[in-house]
Amino acid sequence: MKALIYEGPRVMNMREADIPEPKADELLVRVAYAGICGSELGGYLGHNSLRKPPLIMGHEFTGIVERAGSRALHWQPGDRVVVNPLVTCGECSYCLNRQEQLCESRALLGAHRPGAFAEFIAVPADNVLRLPDSISLGDGVLTEPLACAAHIGRLLQWKPQDRLLIYGAGPIGLFVLAAARISGLQDIVIVDINEERLAIASAMGGQGAVAAEGEFDAAVDAVGASVTRQRCVEAVRSGGKVVFTGLHEADSLLPINDIIRREITCRGAFAYAPQDFTAALDWLEQGRVDLSSWMRVLPLEQGAAGFETLLGSPGGIAKILLKP
Repeated sequence: MKALIYEGPRVMNMREADIPEPKADELLVRVAYAGICGSELGGYLGHNSLRKPPLIMGHEFTGIVERAGSRALHWQPGDRVVVNPLVTCGECSYCLNRQEQLCESRALLGAHRPGAFAEFIAVPADNVLRLPDSISLGDGVLTEPLACAAHIGRLLQWKPQDRLLIYGAGPIGLFVLAAARISGLQDIVIVDINEERLAIASAMGGQGAVAAEGEFDAAVDAVGASVTRQRCVEAVRSGGKVVFTGLHEADSLLPINDIIRREITCRGAFAYAPQDFTAALDWLEQGRVDLSSWMRVLPLEQGAAGFETLLGSPGGIAKILLKP
């Protein structure tokens, strides 16, 4: 099969690879579309120890079942699917408590295991969801990043009357904006220095800005820089909530005394639980999210160019999908 292989910092090449053989409890999926995630940009640059070359990246994807393992019941060749790429043990206390994203033996397709920047991928049947007929294979790719946003909203327990601040109008920031709008929030400010990304945010119902003004009930850092993390803390009211989800910088100094005295709740948000993935798929089925105007599809062979576009001047592009 054809596969796009990450072979080192800023080096990706098309190679021939063996078609994976699905285990008894797995499905072999023919990839339809696979999205480039912001976290993969760091890996492509060599800044992410999670992604080690040689590697087939890609964890946001949809496809068609090609073959089902002997114990992968209820699946047939031709079934349209979207895949939760976070593979967990299903037995630890976290998994049993519906916090699968915290499973200590978790593995991410496209990082710990071969991903979807290829013609085929083998996936655990337990991680597969049927893609409703009303959702195109291209739009279905958005389930995974939207699940991240659904998880953030669940952690914040936001309410329609909340004033929300989002730092970063990249894909995750925009999906948090979409999830907040779906949840009834009206007063949402999204901060970025990219005017074209701010235009997308404004079209989605947010207030694009280059700086935050006033107090907020909640803030989300979707950048991961020390300065944006600090500004989120500074921007929320006493008793407010901050969620950190950007992974750019490993360490940051935060005003801990201020957090203590103003009783600000700070927490991290990593990936999603299966319930968030299901919620995201429901939203897409209901037609409540539409980023099609800001998506671009490239053939898998142009994947490296797609990475360079997102790193350089993405303009009005919020998401690039690769099609094998």
